[in-house]
Amino acid sequence: MRKTVIAGNWKMNKTISEALDLVKELKNRIADIDDVTAVVCPTFLCVKSVADELKGTNIHVGAQNLHWETSGAYTGEVSAEMLLAAGAEYVIIGHSERRQYFGETNETVNKKVKKALAAGLKPIVCVGEMLEDREAGNTQKVVDDHVTNGLAGLSADDMKKVIIAYEPVWAIGTGKTATPEQAQEVHAFIRKRLAEIWDEDTAESVVIQYGGSMKPENVKELLAQKDIDGGLIGGAALKADSFEALVKYNK
Repeated sequence: MRKTVIAGNWKMNKTISEALDLVKELKNRIADIDDVTAVVCPTFLCVKSVADELKGTNIHVGAQNLHWETSGAYTGEVSAEMLLAAGAEYVIIGHSERRQYFGETNETVNKKVKKALAAGLKPIVCVGEMLEDREAGNTQKVVDDHVTNGLAGLSADDMKKVIIAYEPVWAIGTGKTATPEQAQEVHAFIRKRLAEIWDEDTAESVVIQYGGSMKPENVKELLAQKDIDGGLIGGAALKADSFEALVKYNK
């Protein structure tokens, strides 16, 4: 059985003091939950403070990006080793905003995934189509490209440590949400491709999150779908009450 993973992508929000205020509140609300894996992904500046505050709880910490090299002349970048030293366990890779604004490609995603795994971080790898892709009927083509090339060269054992987040980019921050049936269709397609590239057991073991405006109002319907194993949460992760409601969706 795949364990539900609810991960909050805070994006470029929260100062260190604001981040600590939020996780202190989350500690009181969800730190004892054990049937759902809860992850918070603050900015780089906040990772260590948040990880220190959450030490000893069931709330895990991730980062929003990393570089594929261990060190070097890469101004403004952060390595896997630095994230681990700061207390991160997870890292988001290839988010649509990274692709859209900062030139991420399948090639850079692939290098980052391999580096994260080699260092011992758990990658949350984002895949998904733009509105024009969906309207042109190219959803599966785009998602297949992201899965096949972003995860190229990984072993079956590697894949069992990877989380995939399906992001219909047209549903991020727009107020639009894929219907549970639309989301399930793409999640099922991803799992089918994992079985074809690796094997059935590997495909069944991989957690596939939904990353398109999951919120307390739609979480139950989405997570009732056979192949949706959690959420990569944006805005709803920035407030304790809404993130708590997501983590406790089945209570």
